[in-house]
Amino acid sequence: MFNGRLKIIVGAFFLLLFVLSVAVLSQGSLNVKAQGKPDVIPDKFIVVLKDDVGNPQTVANEMARTHGLSVEHVYSTALKGFSATIPQARLDKVKGDSRVQFVSEDRVVEAFAQTTPTGVSRVNAPVNTNKGTGIGVAVIDTGIDLAHPDLQANIVANKSCIRGKKTGNDDNGHGSHVAGTIAAVNNDIGVVGVAPEAKLIAVKVLNAAGSGSWSTVICGVDWVTANAGTYNIKVANMSLGGSGSSDNNCGNTNNDALHKAICKSTAAGITYAVAAGNSNDDASKFVPAAYDDTVITVSALADSDGQPGGLGPDTSYGADDTFATFSNYGSVVDLGTPGVSILSTWKGGGYNTISGTSMASPHVAGSAALYIKSNSGLTWSQVRDGLAAAAEVLNAGHSDPSGLHPEPVVKADSL
Repeated sequence: MFNGRLKIIVGAFFLLLFVLSVAVLSQGSLNVKAQGKPDVIPDKFIVVLKDDVGNPQTVANEMARTHGLSVEHVYSTALKGFSATIPQARLDKVKGDSRVQFVSEDRVVEAFAQTTPTGVSRVNAPVNTNKGTGIGVAVIDTGIDLAHPDLQANIVANKSCIRGKKTGNDDNGHGSHVAGTIAAVNNDIGVVGVAPEAKLIAVKVLNAAGSGSWSTVICGVDWVTANAGTYNIKVANMSLGGSGSSDNNCGNTNNDALHKAICKSTAAGITYAVAAGNSNDDASKFVPAAYDDTVITVSALADSDGQPGGLGPDTSYGADDTFATFSNYGSVVDLGTPGVSILSTWKGGGYNTISGTSMASPHVAGSAALYIKSNSGLTWSQVRDGLAAAAEVLNAGHSDPSGLHPEPVVKADSL
């Protein structure tokens, strides 16, 4: 019994957590090109002083005067030393100074290059000139890393419905992952989202453990609906869920407050993309996935190469371009998108590769933002039908050996 309170489990914790690997690729991390002399910066060196040397600034000043150096940075904590321009003719004298432990060549470093995740490639978003500019997408989840370099520029608002948390900052990671798939910035580092010029609204309804309640989720839905005009919120993603069912009457028959709230929100012009769930079961047993009268429910495709055709290697959850073995299914499921080994942003400025229908749903949320950008004034069901009309039908790039997934797979190139 839930005694009127249904625990909401984040999609990645949606009855089963599918964490494959953590790629802690901080966007500020550096890739050092350590091979070969082409990476060496001419006449630039790092002078490392002996640990018992006194004030490194004083030593750097003295050596600059003695040897005619041009000092740039002085280090005093991680190591004692300084960087400087040192002509080759004076290098041996610097190395011979009794206070010097050794001298390192200065080398080129680069931020990690931007990657297009396989899921974003598979839905063909990069080839679309439409980037969803200005369309607000609410991430109703654990929040979003408000300072993430790949997300910060697109975040326009945040809200917390969790007691003790004043902002929508993400302390779990799940919401940040969802946000990156939707709208990570195209900035030459990290990853890029389906709609990289859409705006993100962080709505924290789940705590650091990835759980909450109907009341916290409804708080988020309510806030999004009230503020839709202010932030141009046209889409909301809910990669979360718990057990339940639909009366197909917006909760008015079975007294389902969450269902009613979402219906009111969609009536106000917001399209909801939700995760089908990860139980290999009928999605009609889980909410909000079961709310077929008001949400777009999304299943997960196993895609290993970012391309159609089933030519990539098998995944842990099925062959390439087949539906993931964990994905829920059934008549309430509307669309499929990649949900296996999805690389995206994570809390703390990092990145993570995880699996689940939670990872599939934001591909649809981003695609909805693109479609709405091109087609204003649509109802949520018109958005759903438009995405379905443009999608890849069964056996036109993917297959379904299970016989459980007739839903088409989203293609965003023409939206």
